[in-house]
Amino acid sequence: MAARPAREQLLTSARMARFVAHGYLRLNSVVPDALNDQALGVLAAGVPAVPYGTPVAEAFPEGSFARSLLDLPAIAGALSSLVGPDPTIDHHAVHIRQPQEGQAQPLHGDAIIDVRPDAFDVQLMYYPRAVTLEAGGTLIVPGSHLRRTNESDTGRYQNLLGQQRMVCEAGTVLILHHGIWHSGRRNDSGVPRYMFKIRLNPTVPQVRLWNTDDLGDPAVAEELRTRFPWYEQATGRLELHNRIRLWRALTGDPSFDLDHWVTRVTNRPGRNTAHT
Repeated sequence: MAARPAREQLLTSARMARFVAHGYLRLNSVVPDALNDQALGVLAAGVPAVPYGTPVAEAFPEGSFARSLLDLPAIAGALSSLVGPDPTIDHHAVHIRQPQEGQAQPLHGDAIIDVRPDAFDVQLMYYPRAVTLEAGGTLIVPGSHLRRTNESDTGRYQNLLGQQRMVCEAGTVLILHHGIWHSGRRNDSGVPRYMFKIRLNPTVPQVRLWNTDDLGDPAVAEELRTRFPWYEQATGRLELHNRIRLWRALTGDPSFDLDHWVTRVTNRPGRNTAHT
């Protein structure tokens, strides 16, 4: 975004750590009713595509529906905290799941294998209407975002303990790490289900972009230690390892650790140390 909204609400370190652990943030009912009402007509008509890498200000001009959405203080602050100023558009899409359509997506991540250890894209998912359990909504698997898979390799998984179904009030927004496992569920309600997705790419190093006043708060480490019920006993510990590596990159602190998870496996004493 060319200029940051004056009242944007940056994330705290604890909320940033929660994103690193869970792989998503949920902003409940942050979009006002007037914009939700406008959204239904805009999304039904379609939002014109833009080329990969288009700056937000060019993709969504001042005064457009999408720009008004991204400029809301809670959304603008979260995006600035996660991807920084002036992100670019990877792609965007309007998803309308018709009532009684009888279809659902397989569980997937929105990329082929992504090996970046120190950067990530985010996907904003906006729901202009309330989503009931019957309407399906987006299913996400918390804590799955740092487990590298190739897009729909996870499609054979039907249910994972701790998965979350998106049931929400109108104007709710999810902001996802691009690697999180998710799927659009079947709409068994009597009304269409609308969702507008925007994937954003950072253009600056993602280092200390949020409000770091609470960086030393014990709540940060507690968030990063979060385990999810679908984790295996052994491989689940690798998720902690990957979180620590990401947190080191985001904070610029190569010494950060939780119980020596990363320190012990990166220890390389000098080869020329004298032995007696």
